[in-house]
Amino acid sequence: MVKITLPDGIERKYEDKVTVKDVACDIAGQSRGMAIAGKVNSMLVDLESQIETDTALDLVMADSEDGLEILRHSTAHVMAQAVTNLYPNARLGIGPSIKDGFYYDFDLDTTLTEEDLEKIEAEMKRIIESDETFDRFEETSDIAIKMMKESGQDYKVELIKGLEDQTISFYRQGDFVDLCRGPHLASTKKITAFKLLSVAGAYWRGKETNPMLQRIYGTAFTNKKDLRVHLKLLEEAKKRDHRKVGTALDLYSFHDQGGPGLVFWHPKGARIRSIIETFWREEHYKRGYEIVYSPHIAKIDLWKTSGHLHFYKESMFSPIEVDGQEYILKPMNCPFAILMYQTKVRSYRDLPQRWGELGTVYRYERSGVLHGLLRVRGFTQDDAHVFCRPDQLKDEIVGIIDLAQYMLESFGFNEYEIELAVRGKGESEKYIGENENWDLAEEALKNALEQKELEYTREEGEAKFYGPAIDIKIKDALGRGWQGPTIQVDFNLPERFDVNYIASDGKKHKVVMVHRTVLGAMERFVGCLLEHYAGDFPLWLAPTQVRILPITDAHDEYSKKIKDRLSETGIRADCDLRNEKTGFKIREGTLEKIPYLLIIGDREVDEETVSVRSRKNGDEGSLPLSEFLVRVEREAKNRT
Repeated sequence: MVKITLPDGIERKYEDKVTVKDVACDIAGQSRGMAIAGKVNSMLVDLESQIETDTALDLVMADSEDGLEILRHSTAHVMAQAVTNLYPNARLGIGPSIKDGFYYDFDLDTTLTEEDLEKIEAEMKRIIESDETFDRFEETSDIAIKMMKESGQDYKVELIKGLEDQTISFYRQGDFVDLCRGPHLASTKKITAFKLLSVAGAYWRGKETNPMLQRIYGTAFTNKKDLRVHLKLLEEAKKRDHRKVGTALDLYSFHDQGGPGLVFWHPKGARIRSIIETFWREEHYKRGYEIVYSPHIAKIDLWKTSGHLHFYKESMFSPIEVDGQEYILKPMNCPFAILMYQTKVRSYRDLPQRWGELGTVYRYERSGVLHGLLRVRGFTQDDAHVFCRPDQLKDEIVGIIDLAQYMLESFGFNEYEIELAVRGKGESEKYIGENENWDLAEEALKNALEQKELEYTREEGEAKFYGPAIDIKIKDALGRGWQGPTIQVDFNLPERFDVNYIASDGKKHKVVMVHRTVLGAMERFVGCLLEHYAGDFPLWLAPTQVRILPITDAHDEYSKKIKDRLSETGIRADCDLRNEKTGFKIREGTLEKIPYLLIIGDREVDEETVSVRSRKNGDEGSLPLSEFLVRVEREAKNRT
């Protein structure tokens, strides 16, 4: 007999060699639906997997996180089958499930178009209707390589050669066979709602020296309603794409002549950045920070000492020679803060030292991954480094969390998820420093989160090379996650650079260093804001808050007077004095998403009023100028 222990603690006994499917059928009446896979001792397996020993079993339902991943992975296999049916010479890359969907990479003789995606979808539907089973089988490594060579699948041969296991698993549906760990659905007919979305180029295994493959993206859900909701969300996301919105609002540009991944900020975009940075500086001064500035390059030896040259080399630009010595563009600001700290002896009474910096850094990103403001090669971080004593550490972390929450809420981000990024097991080569210090750092971060009563998930293998971190993922108006604040505790760089303070015992002790951002990169944060608000910024962030539109030249003088009155109260206003029709000016101001348009005609001049059109409410009618001035000044100060 085999004893099966279910998640609710109930134990059941079966004859030897029972399958996951047998157990699922046995308890189907007590569950919310039929399982599509199982977790045997926490490992995902197919329904047909046999259980031969006493086991803890959890059934995987289709609408669970694991279930959706299996559904999407299975749909990727059906897509690969459809592509090989339509293009017999296709060579297959990889086809994993990803967040909200899946993709598969193909080496094809032809370039795919949107029309081709429709043909592939049609063939997928035919395969799904044929109800082909996903059958798992295993071969030795040698036979697996021979199989793939005979079928012309060179990329699969490369993958198999890179596997340590001598037993290789495959899945077959119909005549299609693919290298895969699994698990999969029982049959193709279990796929009920899917859509192919786009095709893009992707280097094999992400290396620019490898062949460029064609990557087809798609998505799949357990029902058509969820699919429709997701596709509608994708359409809304396209409208909010910061690259499209930023260009329409004339905020920034990129230039091949200047270099890919380097942002050129136009006056309006620069104004938005200036508003954000001014707010950032003022809030930091209030909370006991000082602002510093550091160079853009440094000798290569600095990066050797910090460990960046070893652990971060692939993301650093090549050295440049100056006076016979090698320099590197800085990928981080932290070693510069350390050098400044070391310019004099610090007492325990001097700590903590909180130093903020809007520091521009440079990181090499492959051209294929550059993406508007979100993935660039030069960007400005709202960086800060705190030097403190170990007994001050938790309070400093709590203070940073408070600051991060305040900043996010001020910009309209009220939802976020928190991760505690720690070392991965068995990956000691990826990190520096003593285990004891890592444990102290992790404990301080955890205690701060618990004091703030914040929920978090523990993410193993996601720590920085020098220390664990709190990573906050903010959610935008569409519920999408964005990389936001990060708080990293570092005992290791102080060791490598010998960073000390004089304690009350008169002896030198190592400081603890906290690296943190509360917004992240300015470029990425502005891109996030653009998509969160679809370019329709709240009044305090809008580059132009009020535009005055005189109907004729006779109204120019009063319009200029209004502009001056607004400017005196700190409101960003301009006058459109062009000889254009008022309707044209209103449409243009609306497209520029200016919060307030003031139309000025004879009555407004005579009565000292303004005719107000707002982004929120449309035509609001006439208001006394004095009343509007009070209203707009009050609203501009409100960051919530």
